[in-house]
Amino acid sequence: MTDKNAKIVLTGAAGLVGQNLMIELKAQGYTNLFAIDKHEYNLHVLRKLHPDVHVVPADLAEHGAWEGEFMNAACVIQLHAQITGKHSKLFERNNIDATRNVLDAMRKYTVPYLVHISSSVVNSVANDDYTNTKRVQEKLVVDSGIQHCILRPTLMFGWFDPKHLGWLARFMEKTPIFPIPGNGRYMRQPLYERDFCRCIAACLVREPNGEVYDIVGDTRIDYVDIIRTIKRVKKLRTRIVQIPYRLFRFLLQSYAVFSHKPPFTADQLQALTAGDDFLGVDTQAVFGVKQTAFEDAVHESYCDSRYSRIVLKR
Repeated sequence: MTDKNAKIVLTGAAGLVGQNLMIELKAQGYTNLFAIDKHEYNLHVLRKLHPDVHVVPADLAEHGAWEGEFMNAACVIQLHAQITGKHSKLFERNNIDATRNVLDAMRKYTVPYLVHISSSVVNSVANDDYTNTKRVQEKLVVDSGIQHCILRPTLMFGWFDPKHLGWLARFMEKTPIFPIPGNGRYMRQPLYERDFCRCIAACLVREPNGEVYDIVGDTRIDYVDIIRTIKRVKKLRTRIVQIPYRLFRFLLQSYAVFSHKPPFTADQLQALTAGDDFLGVDTQAVFGVKQTAFEDAVHESYCDSRYSRIVLKR
């Protein structure tokens, strides 16, 4: 069990999971949190929300002074990940090279425990840079010799989200017409961030060793019904329009030519329509976490006055 006053290091701490996890850990009484990330704007958000947290700006793919922050740490929560990008090297650098450096630092300073956040894509039929590098990243953890557990979440949504459902919700506010690919009947299992963060916190208490947990949203819902739920919760009048799949993919590919960071890529469209049906653990039985009803979670994510208007940058 990780003591609530013990030093806990979070890598990729300014990202979507990290920002939500910081709120959850502090709410549960953890007091000695160290946040490492390279994203300047998102670190500014984290500092503003949590002035008591020790923040370390650093690129984990490069060796540096950040490694010394692992001294006397009781646990590392490894969150950093390259999720979208136009070039393979970005994924290799941020998912593989950075992870090697973190594991080396943990061994150097004999940090006893690691909670590694992987992804459900390692079980997916998808074949893309994100999926392939996440598989390699997970193997690095398993082969590291460090006591660890691995959590594989599905598509997540919640506060601060600059992409995924957060981007869709904001886009829907701005446009009278919302396009969806094909008939939109692509089953998803969205996972609410706050529920996932409670599962991570439970791992700090139980410290399972060598366990791999697939964390899946309890609700199986088609993509088009996700969009309709967001529209209903936000009380929007946006018209939902179906676009043929091939045309939709062509438009995404065309947009990516001109956009440095496209919000939705052709690879992600392929993953959306791949037909994956993930089996996950019973989060209430394993972690003591009863998942929030989907519509309630959407309402809290995009209508709650505390954090719903704070958006990270990609």
